[in-house]
Amino acid sequence: MTKLDLAEFSPWIGKTQIAEDVITPRLVDSFRATFAPYLFDQAEVPLALHWCLSPPSAPMAEIAGDGHPAKGGWLPPIPLPRRMWAGGSVEFIAPLALGDTVQRRSTIADISVKQGGSGTLCFLHIDHDYITPRGIAIRERQDIVYRQPAPPAPVAAVPSSAMGDDPAPVDRWSVAPSQALLFRYSAITFNAHRIHYDLPYTMDQEGYPGLVVQGPLQATLLMNYCASQRGQIPSRFSYRGVSPLIAGPEFTVSHSHASADAMACATRNSAGVACMKAEASW
Repeated sequence: MTKLDLAEFSPWIGKTQIAEDVITPRLVDSFRATFAPYLFDQAEVPLALHWCLSPPSAPMAEIAGDGHPAKGGWLPPIPLPRRMWAGGSVEFIAPLALGDTVQRRSTIADISVKQGGSGTLCFLHIDHDYITPRGIAIRERQDIVYRQPAPPAPVAAVPSSAMGDDPAPVDRWSVAPSQALLFRYSAITFNAHRIHYDLPYTMDQEGYPGLVVQGPLQATLLMNYCASQRGQIPSRFSYRGVSPLIAGPEFTVSHSHASADAMACATRNSAGVACMKAEASW
């Protein structure tokens, strides 16, 4: 079990990075082509497109073995090799518009350690503000998890009721997680993490039974699903990964219960196991 000294990484807490990008017609068209027909159709700029803005653009010489930019620099050099989006929360303050120049101000808010079933887990918590010429449009907390090199246990095909989930969903989208879908999303987010396209690496080096569907791809579908069900963009949206979603069979996007001002939803694999859970509020 890897021991981490959080004091070693405390100098990174509070570090800020500023990046800027433009919402171009080409980006919007690429995003819509990737996610159609699973988008809320009343937004000029599709929901969750902000995750495609200002991606890290490290030179090839600075790419690590997993396809991510090498650790160090602005991000702390956490000595755990496997990293993924763990979850986060989004606050929608104002809409984005086509042609906007968007500044993203990112601040490392905290670093925490937990012990899980697969060993030591280190969480990096980052706050993002997305700012247009009209002011702050989106505030976000992003959680990244770093994990030990030991392969994870196989994804258990247990019924969702065994996991304490809510009753059967009342409505759903069915989505085919093809290799083309994963590739397109990696392309528009400039994400070279190999678990999304390199099957031998994914199975041999990281121990997954197949290519892994991106966390933000799932969150994008959940966010747009909630808005489509309610006919309105939520004011807040939170999500967390609970089990890897492996590409191949269709998965579902659905909600299990909703009230006047909130909705709980999840992606579920073909066995009914929840892979990402989310909540939206209005």
